[in-house]
Amino acid sequence: MVEPTLVVIRGNSGSGKTTTAREVRRRYGRGCALIEQDYVRRVMLREHGGDGMDAVAPAFITTMVREALGHGYHVVLEGILHTGQYGRPLRELIADHSGAVFAYWMEVSFAETVRRHEGRAEPIPVSAEQMRSWYTPMDLLGVPGERVIGEDVSLAAAVEVISGLSDVPPLTPCPVTCVRCDEIRRSTLGEC
Repeated sequence: MVEPTLVVIRGNSGSGKTTTAREVRRRYGRGCALIEQDYVRRVMLREHGGDGMDAVAPAFITTMVREALGHGYHVVLEGILHTGQYGRPLRELIADHSGAVFAYWMEVSFAETVRRHEGRAEPIPVSAEQMRSWYTPMDLLGVPGERVIGEDVSLAAAVEVISGLSDVPPLTPCPVTCVRCDEIRRSTLGEC
């Protein structure tokens, strides 16, 4: 049996991780779950960020990833996911997964982080001082194959680097055959 693929995209605020993850997922289509740390933490759980011992988000997020993988979904997980709070659960998740894993850290300078934040169409209401308290350069997980994507890499180039899913077939059934699944079916079975 082919195991689903796990893609982890991490980086500081304004590094482009969310935009990149959404585009990777959009290009893939059905059969790929996108789990966004900010959505889970801020919207679903209404947790504040930080290294509080009572935070539910790290275990909740890794449980969601495990469940999606266990049901045959490829998963793109994205977020700041600081190693102080998320390092151990993410390393365990990666070590336990028997399928392919791709881990990326999007490295952007603090000045570029602020510049990008100020240019957002829908900026988060935080100051540069608050952003500095979150900023951690090169907060790597230290897992095998982890790659750093620098601020000089365009969105298109980052998506190409990260799109390790482009040749991976969906493992979950589509309720309605989508274009991607139809193309795979035709290339596998021939024209019907």
